[in-house]
Amino acid sequence: MYRSYRLRLLALSALLCSLPFLHLGSQDVVKKARVLIITGNDVPAHDWRATTPVTRAILEGAGLFEVFVSEEPSVLETSALSKYDVVLLNYRNPAAEKLSHAARENLISFVKSGKGLVAVHFAISAWGDWPEFQKLVGRTWVGKKEAKEGLASGHGPRGAFKVTLKAKDHPILRGLSDFETDDELYARLAGNTPIEVLATAHSADFSKSDEPMAWTLRYGEGRVHVNVLGHDARARENPSFKKLLVQGCAWAARIVQ
Repeated sequence: MYRSYRLRLLALSALLCSLPFLHLGSQDVVKKARVLIITGNDVPAHDWRATTPVTRAILEGAGLFEVFVSEEPSVLETSALSKYDVVLLNYRNPAAEKLSHAARENLISFVKSGKGLVAVHFAISAWGDWPEFQKLVGRTWVGKKEAKEGLASGHGPRGAFKVTLKAKDHPILRGLSDFETDDELYARLAGNTPIEVLATAHSADFSKSDEPMAWTLRYGEGRVHVNVLGHDARARENPSFKKLLVQGCAWAARIVQ
């Protein structure tokens, strides 16, 4: 009986050690965080119907989150928002679909009060008619009409590139090293809000500069994390992307400090 229990314990320990996710220090307090994924639209090149279930599965597989999905951004207008610890944006609206004033104010209050916001990939192009959104996420994608001096955002062909970590002591990067990915490398993002850059990549075929791939900022009492990697489901299966996603959400939810 003791042998059977010991074998089960060893198997469980091996499983936990094999997970490519969050490595918590002895001072970290683990809690279940409620994450609300906002999705339901994007440009045709970004298949939200494929990336949303992958994103949900990654978070649920970490064992740290309860994950909920809404395909209606209007949920941001409601009092239900207060039930969540983190809002994750996997969404980009058509120009004709505006975010209501009530939803804008509710999301601002949510983050300012100390809750978390995570934006993934082209979510930085959402709600371009809302100036405060750029302050909320730190950097946004701008088209030719909105760009100053003609420096519109963009990227070269999707392909392999190296992601270099910059703030290696940050909890979001715990256990990570520089890594290779096959993805879109966003460049010339707009904004002057102070951010802490966590990772960069060199845009050899577009801007010819190092570009931020992941960053954090504080908005009121809240924590905001942006990860512009994750073009499609295949890119999100990259083990380092998974780890960034899980640890980014854990940081935004204050599971880790």
